[in-house]
Amino acid sequence: MKTKIVKAVVLLALVTVGYSVFGQRIIPESDEELLYEIYKELIETKTTREEENNTIAVEGMAAWLQAAGFSEEDIYIGGPLAHKGNLVARYRGAGDAAPIILMAHIDVVTAERADWNLDPFILNEDEDYYYGRGTIDDKAMAAIFVANLIRYKREGYQPNRDIVVVLTSDEESGGNNGITWLLENHPGMLEGALAINEGGYGMLQDGQPLANTIQIAEKIFASFSVTAKNQGGHSSLPREDNAIYDLAEALLKIKAFKFPIDVNDVMRVSYQRQAEINTGQRSADFLALLQDPIPDDSLNRLSQEAAINAQLRTTAVPTLLDGGHASNALPQTATATVNVRMMPGSDPQDVLRTLIQVVNNSDLEVLYQGGGSSSDPSPLTEEIMSVVESVTEEMWPGVTVIPTMSTGATDGAKMRNAGIPTYGVSGLFVDRNDMRIHGQDERLLKESLYGGYRFLYRIAQELSAN
Repeated sequence: MKTKIVKAVVLLALVTVGYSVFGQRIIPESDEELLYEIYKELIETKTTREEENNTIAVEGMAAWLQAAGFSEEDIYIGGPLAHKGNLVARYRGAGDAAPIILMAHIDVVTAERADWNLDPFILNEDEDYYYGRGTIDDKAMAAIFVANLIRYKREGYQPNRDIVVVLTSDEESGGNNGITWLLENHPGMLEGALAINEGGYGMLQDGQPLANTIQIAEKIFASFSVTAKNQGGHSSLPREDNAIYDLAEALLKIKAFKFPIDVNDVMRVSYQRQAEINTGQRSADFLALLQDPIPDDSLNRLSQEAAINAQLRTTAVPTLLDGGHASNALPQTATATVNVRMMPGSDPQDVLRTLIQVVNNSDLEVLYQGGGSSSDPSPLTEEIMSVVESVTEEMWPGVTVIPTMSTGATDGAKMRNAGIPTYGVSGLFVDRNDMRIHGQDERLLKESLYGGYRFLYRIAQELSAN
């Protein structure tokens, strides 16, 4: 397969004199002002799948690094598509230990102006929040990593190992133009002892920090289709064998079905620590999840919460419908896409067999359409946990660090499968009851942005000092 490689030396030709598509870069004296300017630029560069601005965004980040004194040889932009560039920037350390990798994606999901109360591609703000698509997912971490590289350089910080920032362009669409392409075509650039990624957030309850999570594992994305077909006919002569009815009955069966409980080692530690930060019945319910068998009362109470239920089992939900061909004709075909999030270690063929049994109608066709690759959890080592716990205690005394499994997919699975332990941790605190990732009026507390900035500055320092 032919690929078009966009080389840094070409894309940065304008940057070498301090210019890019955004104009001249002047590094602000204030660290927080620098972060704000980088964050604003990323938010206001529309990097949805429908646009072709991803390379423009990473060129902009390269321009900031170039203005701060990073050499061309330490900045790479490349990818198989000219508009889907990825950035790899290296801050060189004194030792020869394997680097640490700081990774984030700069692509975002679509946001329509009519669906929002403000322009999703302008960094809007009020007294407490920044608003805009990507303010949390994942341009906050991307901006923080770039700003911190610049801060290390002007402070003269000398790590004992390289710090490598990787910004990718194709995480949200699940394509092969981002981390997958880099791993396949430039694996040497991504060699590292471990990677820090998205997937873990701090949890606020009633405005106060409750816990700081670190993602150790993630569920696996998989798509299935359920299709009903029959001969159709004129709508004035309805029959019992209607494709839409048949499909609807199948989907209701899937709705009623619950996959078996699967409490893995990561979540056992998570539930133990969640019991510690809760009180009363809720604390007892989390402890009950460690029992075998799990008491039905505790399981039923916790399963009512979507976030907890999704960590307890594989889930399946219809997400797309397509049926019929005319308003005055009986449908000949009706199809639903069923999105499944499988527990780590699951086999999609086992899930397929389960869905066929649940639908229980040999006239319907149930097919596996593809999905992500399974990955084992990253090891819960003393090295990573001690660093995250010590920096968390330093910044938010008394806040518990909770290892967790993400119910959504990130690029972390691909890194784990490449042999690089990857941990989702950000220090970005969000209201546990108001998570707006991929949603309307996505927002991040200003205090959380700058807190995450300081947290990740310390994390990278601690990990790179050894």
